[in-house]
Amino acid sequence: MLAAALAVGAVNGCSRSGSSHPPATSGTGTAAMPPQHPVTLDEHAAGKVVRVHVGAPVLVRLHSTYWSTPASSDPQILDPAGKGGSTPTGTCEPGAGCGVAAADFTARRTGTAHIFAHRNSCGEAMPCRPGQGSYTVTLEIG
Repeated sequence: MLAAALAVGAVNGCSRSGSSHPPATSGTGTAAMPPQHPVTLDEHAAGKVVRVHVGAPVLVRLHSTYWSTPASSDPQILDPAGKGGSTPTGTCEPGAGCGVAAADFTARRTGTAHIFAHRNSCGEAMPCRPGQGSYTVTLEIG
C-alpha cells in the first residue's frame, strides 16, 4: 500500500515538471509563496504608507540624478537587491539632473521598513526648498 502511494506521488510529481505553476508545498511542508509582482515607487509615493507581501520585489525610481541612492532603514525586513545608483539619461543640459536614481529591494519578512533618499540641490545652483530635499516611504510588509 505504501509503495502504491509513493508511485502515485512520483507520477503526480513528474506530471508537474513541465508546468509553470509552483508546487503547492515546499520540501518542508509549508505552502509555497506564489511569485510576487514588483511594486514600483517614485516621487508620487513620498510620505505614503505602502503595503506589500513578503517576497515582493520593490523597485524605487526617482527621476533626478540629484537624489542619493534610495536605501532601506532595515535590510533584515527590506533587503537591497543589488547596488542601485544614478543613471543619466539622454542629452540634457549640464546641471539639469536628467536621469534616474534607482534601487531594488526584496521584502524579506513581516514588519515595517522605510525607504529614504536625500538631495541637496533641486537644480543647477538651486537649493531645495523645505520638503523637497528628502524622500521617505513607509513599507508595511505582511
